Amino acid sequence: MLQGIEAQVRVAIRDAVNRKSRKPFYWGGLKGYEQLEAIAQALGEVPSDEPETDYLRRLKMRVDRLVEAYRVNVEDLREAHTWLRRIADCLRYPPSDSTPAPSVTSEQVKREMEALLQSFQPDLKRRPAQAALLGAWHRIWEQGGPDLLPCYDIPGLPPDNLMLESLFGRLRRHQRRVSGRKSTRELRDFGQYQVLFLAESEDELLEQIRQVSLEEYRENRRRLEEAEAPRRLLHRLHRDPLSTMRGLVNQHAARRAVLASAADQLPLKRSECSPAIWKEAWPAEVGEPQLPTQAFHWECPTACYEVVCC
Repeated sequence: MLQGIEAQVRVAIRDAVNRKSRKPFYWGGLKGYEQLEAIAQALGEVPSDEPETDYLRRLKMRVDRLVEAYRVNVEDLREAHTWLRRIADCLRYPPSDSTPAPSVTSEQVKREMEALLQSFQPDLKRRPAQAALLGAWHRIWEQGGPDLLPCYDIPGLPPDNLMLESLFGRLRRHQRRVSGRKSTRELRDFGQYQVLFLAESEDELLEQIRQVSLEEYRENRRRLEEAEAPRRLLHRLHRDPLSTMRGLVNQHAARRAVLASAADQLPLKRSECSPAIWKEAWPAEVGEPQLPTQAFHWECPTACYEVVCC
């Protein structure tokens, strides 16, 4: 239905303006703005002379207004993000397993970082994002730089503990998914393989799984897919917002074509409404009301729409 596709467009806009971020190189505000630009570009391809497109055009006007209002702020934010990437390149971060980084010493990294820090001179009054980055850069390098540099001199010492935190995060997400509860206290007892501890062998585990009928499994699987549909939409938006929005616009256009084709096949019947229906709103001093000669009503098995052309 058209309303369902339009609801997905609203979800895309709401996700863009409320994008959150926790990863250091993933800035929610910047990614959300880029998603809004893609939404505006996709909505701009909606034809203006076709019916049932007024709502999408009104959405485009609001998205364009929002994109234009924050264009200057985003330019500042994008430049700050570029400098953050340069800092990461100076630190050889994140380390890559496929292409080992060339051997560097802590003294070399320290010299390069100090030179890069001296070259960063933003306009502190007109560029608030870059000013905030400069202040945080100075503070963190002075406080944590000496503790970070030894990882370049000791082989095998990682520069962070993200891999360990990622492992804990996967365990917690899995436990929440199988239990349906927010608490992950069960991990303290059995961990990720709790279901295996309930069976002494694979045959016994298979027998426990077969206690659920195939029809019940398929029904619950279908409900799970319906519940995860909004999450999959947001996942596609975050990966490729322009292609995702163009897909929604194309679905909207295809649905409009189907409705228009169905409307052309419906029979038109001469209206049998009595002229008396006009008397309630017809001024007495004007005379007898006349029913327009081109008054028809559109009949179908489910609805009847009055179309009056004076």
